[in-house]
Amino acid sequence: MIEAEVHLSLHNFLRSQAGFPSWPHHLTMARLVARALRLGRSALIQVGAACGYQGRYRTSFVASALMWHGPVIIVAPQTVQQRLAKVEIPRLQQWLQVNKPIRTGDAWPGGEFQGLLLVSPQAWLKAQLSSCEHFPSGIPTIIDGVDDLEDWVRQELTMSLEAHDWDQLMLACPTIAEVIRSARAQLTHELFKRPANPYECYLISLAEEEILTRLYSALEISSLPDSWKNFWQQFQHRNQISPLSPPSPSSPPSPSSLLWTTIARRQGLFSLHCAPIELGEILSPIWQRQPVVFVGSALEPETEAPLFRHRLGLEDELTCLKFSSDTQTEAIQLYIPYQLPLPNTPEFQSAFIHKLMTLVCLSATASGLTVVLVGDVPLKAQVGAILASEFGSRVQVEKTCLDENGILVTGWEFWREHQKVLPAPQLLAIATLPLPSLENPVVAGRVAHYKRLHQDWFRLYLLPTALNELQRAVAPLRESKGIVALLDNRVINRSYGAQILAALSPLARINYLDPNLFSSATEEDSA
Repeated sequence: MIEAEVHLSLHNFLRSQAGFPSWPHHLTMARLVARALRLGRSALIQVGAACGYQGRYRTSFVASALMWHGPVIIVAPQTVQQRLAKVEIPRLQQWLQVNKPIRTGDAWPGGEFQGLLLVSPQAWLKAQLSSCEHFPSGIPTIIDGVDDLEDWVRQELTMSLEAHDWDQLMLACPTIAEVIRSARAQLTHELFKRPANPYECYLISLAEEEILTRLYSALEISSLPDSWKNFWQQFQHRNQISPLSPPSPSSPPSPSSLLWTTIARRQGLFSLHCAPIELGEILSPIWQRQPVVFVGSALEPETEAPLFRHRLGLEDELTCLKFSSDTQTEAIQLYIPYQLPLPNTPEFQSAFIHKLMTLVCLSATASGLTVVLVGDVPLKAQVGAILASEFGSRVQVEKTCLDENGILVTGWEFWREHQKVLPAPQLLAIATLPLPSLENPVVAGRVAHYKRLHQDWFRLYLLPTALNELQRAVAPLRESKGIVALLDNRVINRSYGAQILAALSPLARINYLDPNLFSSATEEDSA
């Protein structure tokens, strides 16, 4: 069987590679992927946050894909594709002595292609979510990095109208150009009355939605530019009753999509966006077309990842596997101070900055990068200014050009996108847990949807999002043996704190600050 062949070949390959990054689960993962290919049965694999950050696991599924006798599609971001095409695949091909064709592109090569196709998530999802047949059904598919799969799908399904689309609409419909110009002016007037918020985005009100509805009623849909047609397809379903929220005499039907705007105040411009709230029903048919191996780092504490599967329409039977972390090599040093004010109190900001200054001063004795993670946008700017006044040009706010002993002040998204190109920090100070902020109107809109369904929005949406973000953020420190300072006392004072600590395990708790803390960590690392 293919499982036995892959096991033996990969085992011999790993033994032959002196200095090859070790991971104890290579053979188990390779066998599971080979089994999924042979049986045509989908699988969900969680490799762990540290392994996901390092990417060591990819050798396992590449070996199985190369040894499988038929074609395989690997869906992965561009940077991962380059790593696979230039390092992983050539190295394994040479050892395994297989001459499987390798292609990179946004569509199926056609003909009787029996090789390995590398494709971006955007191209693959666009084809799967539309009527175009760029990929034949039934081809086994491996999706790498499914921690971001929900975001990829939402981005693909979000229909937007930018400033230039209004100009295009007036050119396409010259007979009603004045009606279009009037609707745009009304929307501009209504939207710019909104008070500023850090995210510069807002849910569309009923009055603003009515302006759009009147505009579309004056348009001939078939003659519209594609951007307006696509937006209309999403917009017209907005007030249809969601299949997950049956009508109730006491509450209005739940909109099936989110409608919001982003504003550029200085330019006086706005963009409109519309996206479905529930993705499961949309995605479910896609998973029926071919066996899919989903590979993620830390989706959920449970092996079966029930919340992830429900959100993405993976309700059918599939093989689930979650690899445990190495308690000796992957443990982080976690500092959680007692008696800090809670983040939602007026006293928190000054206490946080005081504690942060103490940490940064202590860490100055050790070489290496310091990262300060601040999700709150105004606080992030303030922290950057305060640290810069003390430490000068060492401090940068969301920049990748840093000194060897640099101090990076960043939000969660920037850190997630750039952590792989930056050196692993010797100190990661986290201001607050990465719970999505209800001040963000898009988050508030999704929470409102859960509330209308009488569901636990915190444990179904906010907490799982925070756990995944947190595990990925600290992953670089599992290898560098750096220190994580979590300055949010909700970990201690809230019932869900135990879940946070469990997600961060393996860890060694530090309850005090010592001047030798960072110097000893540096000595251990050099040793």
